[in-house]
Amino acid sequence: MITFTLTMLLTFCVMEGITWFTHKYVMHGFLWYLHQDHHQPNGRIFEKNDAFFLIFAIPSWLCIMLGLQHQDYIVAAIGFGIALYGLAYFIIHEVIIHQRIKWFSRSNNKYIRAIRWAHKMHHKHLNKEEGESFGMLIVAKKYWDKIKRDDIFKVIK
Repeated sequence: MITFTLTMLLTFCVMEGITWFTHKYVMHGFLWYLHQDHHQPNGRIFEKNDAFFLIFAIPSWLCIMLGLQHQDYIVAAIGFGIALYGLAYFIIHEVIIHQRIKWFSRSNNKYIRAIRWAHKMHHKHLNKEEGESFGMLIVAKKYWDKIKRDDIFKVIK
């Protein structure tokens, strides 16, 4: 059970790097046509960008299903780690950042503010070139610094 849990958590952590790479080189590369409507919204409820859910969900599902069928719990743990990251991504990206689903009101939490600012800086680029902040859960120091400056400015004000 400990190996299963560690494998699942390691997979969850590795997914941040995979997401960064996929976002920078695939979504802002050869699959831009699927991601473009996320940067240039068209007002529709669903975006072509939502197809990336399947791109990540299918390997997760296959690992879970085949791992459990063949009693290869390491493979199943990898699938559950991918799924767990997908859940975190959904909550952070869709619910907290873009508020496509309104479960929570705006948070004053510093991590949430930093992640929202990083994502805002990512979205200031309407085209696939010259992007920044391609990750989801790890926030670069410059965004944390911006939040600290904002807090200092509020105190001074």
